[in-house]
Amino acid sequence: MSKEVLSVVEIMSNEKGVDEEVIFEAIETALAMATIKNHDDKIDARVEIDRRTGNYTTYRRWLIIEDDMAIEGEPGLYIRMMDAIDEDPNAQPDNYIEEEIESIGFGRIGAQTAKQVIIQKVREAERKKVVEEYSARVGNILTGQVKRIDRGDVILDMGDNVDAIIPRSELVGRESFRMGDHVRAYLKEVMYRPRGAQLFMSRACKEMLIGLFKIEVPEIGDDLIDVMAAARDVGFRAKIAVRANDPRLDPIGACVGMRGGRVQAVTNELNGERIDIIQWDPNDAQFVINAMAPAEITSIMVDEDRHEMDLAVEDDQLSMAIGKGGQNIRLASELTGWELNVMSKTVMEEKHNSEASNQVEKFVGALEVDEDLAQLLVDEGFTSIEEVAYVPTAEMLEIDGFDEDLVNELKQRAKDALLTQAIVREEKTVLAEPADDLLALEGMTDDMAKQLAINGVLTQEDLAELGTDELLDLVDLDADAAAALIMKARAPWFE
Repeated sequence: MSKEVLSVVEIMSNEKGVDEEVIFEAIETALAMATIKNHDDKIDARVEIDRRTGNYTTYRRWLIIEDDMAIEGEPGLYIRMMDAIDEDPNAQPDNYIEEEIESIGFGRIGAQTAKQVIIQKVREAERKKVVEEYSARVGNILTGQVKRIDRGDVILDMGDNVDAIIPRSELVGRESFRMGDHVRAYLKEVMYRPRGAQLFMSRACKEMLIGLFKIEVPEIGDDLIDVMAAARDVGFRAKIAVRANDPRLDPIGACVGMRGGRVQAVTNELNGERIDIIQWDPNDAQFVINAMAPAEITSIMVDEDRHEMDLAVEDDQLSMAIGKGGQNIRLASELTGWELNVMSKTVMEEKHNSEASNQVEKFVGALEVDEDLAQLLVDEGFTSIEEVAYVPTAEMLEIDGFDEDLVNELKQRAKDALLTQAIVREEKTVLAEPADDLLALEGMTDDMAKQLAINGVLTQEDLAELGTDELLDLVDLDADAAAALIMKARAPWFE
């Protein structure tokens, strides 16, 4: 029997390509189950196989329980602590007491039971092996053969009985495949499932685009060129930003290739998706200008606090800058990470003049100066009372016509204006009272409503207009509770 055990282990291990230890454990489980069935399921058993000789020993075992614990199920499976100590002075609850019993013959095991246990163990080992193998390949582009189409999802045969799925939402546009087609896709995730490891792949993610360029452009794989960012309108258009680590190298030319061969290969793989290759720049404004190609930007205004840029183009280029359905501006915004607002040169000038005019009025009122002096401050780049109050004196003295007395007077007036504004805000805060509809809102407390009122949120409508992050900045709530409260405030919008 020992030779038969070793023979089965060797054959199964070679056939299934799994470790011999997995087969040994499967046979031990099968022998133990057969032993238990021979005793009408009234005992628990454990089998131990000698890995060298194939000989095996069978043990009956009892689970040790506390003396006062009620026994549920078959009494022959348990032993109380006071009895276990007689057998083993070191016995502890939840451990086992064992006694060797006669082993059943290997050939007498129920064939079906042994087969099922071994197959189950082998399958589990195969699944774990697949997970381990493919987890190391997450982030790579792999090729599989179309096995079937399931409600729009493409199932790929990756070889060695491994399947992968490309969900319909991760395909490029309206592309379709037939049985037997070879398909390349980006491996996003590997999950262990009871019925087998599941490989999730995508052709619609921006990583797929970047991966294809790494394949087609050797300079990227050699770290001579870096891909800094990518954005896709899947199936229609994409933008990819690159930079060269060698100043002698043209990153855009390298990615385009001779006669456009490299970029065309990527376009063909992505079902005709148009690709703009952008020169990355460390200067955010210049990077945005590059990303807006082919539209030419005539002027740009940067708002770092709001992380926005206003872009101006010639009137006849406005539609090109925006793109069909806003495609060009949307991709440029995603590529650069900035919120972009594009407008005609005429509108930009009107907006700039309007903002400058408003700023002049603010300086005239707050600093009690004439329009000419206020206009001069605006022209010099001052945008707030705070800047006038706290910009270093030496910088203001560089303005033509400014002397020390004038600068000191302006800075003092600015500080006085800021103090006055603070006092007014404090008075409003003290007098602020939440409206009845805010107090009556489900989930709202008096303290919370008062805190919101202090910050200018007085009514249910005011609360409804907040975002979750804004609400979390004002009151102590978790994100889910804050979102739920805002949705209750917005309920009248949907009625």
